[in-house]
Amino acid sequence: MISRAAKHLYQKYMHNVEHMSLSQAISHFLNCYLGSHPSPHTQVMSEEFQRKKKSKGGKVKNKAGVLVYNHDNSEWISETPKTLWKKIVDDVQNHYDFKLEGDNMDTAVETYHMQKISLLRAFCKKLGIQLMLREYYMDLRHKQCFYEEDIVNTFPVTKHIHHKATDAYQFFTSGQNKIQQGLLREGYELIGEALNLLTNVYGALHPEIAACMRLLARLNYIMGDYGEALNFQQKAVIMTERVLGVDHPNTITEYAHFALYCFAGGQIPSALQLMYRARYLSLLCHDEDHPNMALYDSNIGLILHAAGQYELSLSFLENALKLNTRFYGTQSLKVAMGYHLVARTHSCIGDFRTALQNEKEAYTIYKSLLGEKHDRTQESSECLRHLTEQAVEFQRRINDIYKGEKNVSFPPLQIQVPSLVNILQILNAINGIELIQWVQLSKEDVEKLRGVDTNNRATIEEIDGDQPSETKSKPSDDLKSGVPTSAPTEQPVLVNGSAPSHTENNAVDS
Repeated sequence: MISRAAKHLYQKYMHNVEHMSLSQAISHFLNCYLGSHPSPHTQVMSEEFQRKKKSKGGKVKNKAGVLVYNHDNSEWISETPKTLWKKIVDDVQNHYDFKLEGDNMDTAVETYHMQKISLLRAFCKKLGIQLMLREYYMDLRHKQCFYEEDIVNTFPVTKHIHHKATDAYQFFTSGQNKIQQGLLREGYELIGEALNLLTNVYGALHPEIAACMRLLARLNYIMGDYGEALNFQQKAVIMTERVLGVDHPNTITEYAHFALYCFAGGQIPSALQLMYRARYLSLLCHDEDHPNMALYDSNIGLILHAAGQYELSLSFLENALKLNTRFYGTQSLKVAMGYHLVARTHSCIGDFRTALQNEKEAYTIYKSLLGEKHDRTQESSECLRHLTEQAVEFQRRINDIYKGEKNVSFPPLQIQVPSLVNILQILNAINGIELIQWVQLSKEDVEKLRGVDTNNRATIEEIDGDQPSETKSKPSDDLKSGVPTSAPTEQPVLVNGSAPSHTENNAVDS
């Protein structure tokens, strides 16, 4: 609401500004809008004196030796932070019927848990303002933050209807329907054909091409081919970052999925770096106080847990639990999962008492929402039983020591460290990867779905239209391929995939 109100006021503010004074006017508005300096100032000379100054190579002075400025069409100079904030409050009240609290922007930022850098990025993207790349210290009260030299350029921001490729869109939706019916091979081919058509229509870079790449990566992921999943997802990340911007929500989501596929492929350090990157980009768009931060903190906590860094993992998981409790309430499955993850991390550290308290909270929520016979409730009950046994045994040994008994020895702690497969399942759950249907697939069927003929190893044309290449079978592994060497196993057929989104193209990257 504050950004939209500032946009409305900025458009009126710039109506009577001379072309030679655009940079000064924009910097003055930003100082009044986001700066903490109580009285930012600026002075602008008229165009006539600007030309004389350039021709003579010196400053233009009047008879008294004072710089001459034109005060016509320069009402914007009289704008102050107080007057602008009052206009913002009135505009929000008129448009949204909401009363902003606070006397200035600094108070509002503290009250509503915002950050000024996010407001600055949103303002520049809405109005097509390009700033110089440097650090902007907007909390300084003795010095104004923005100057004329900081305004690099301005661009027109236009809205238009996005024309879609009808044939490619039909192939894409048909592919999704086939996948939901369990026909993975047909669906994969249709999505690949949609990718070829979109590439021919739009060129190499387009948001809908990135959506196809994303879905192909997801299909390879559920079929256990993590190498191809990483290949497609890397292309989707690069393409989305180029066409939508580094701080677009889709770009951040692509980074999170890329991290998940890296973790599934055994690249834990790369997965952790990518998830840190997603969290940093999300922090640029909004403050810590946001539901998405809970998701990324949960992911980072689980990856750190898999790496054995339990103390650092606990800090991220506790922060995620706090945010989920605030945004979703105490009776939520997200909160229950948070309690369960915190309890498991405490148990790995050896703090069984705290782990027992958190697991009790998780069990209570699961029991009230899902019932006693649900898998999650039973899993929490089993974990609760194990933690209770360990806590009782530990306390009994401590009591024996207090009683003065000799030869008291502590038995080794039975810490249940989750496997990588179990952590991967939890990562899939918290990232919204839902398994729609399960079918019995043998190893040969899975290889056929990947495009390999197990009888004669004949090569087929790849989905993305490249030249045929020979595909060799890889040794299976429970974590890397997802396909055991034994006979038929259950394989997930579909994870949730979205159709190409019609994203409004902005011509500005602030």
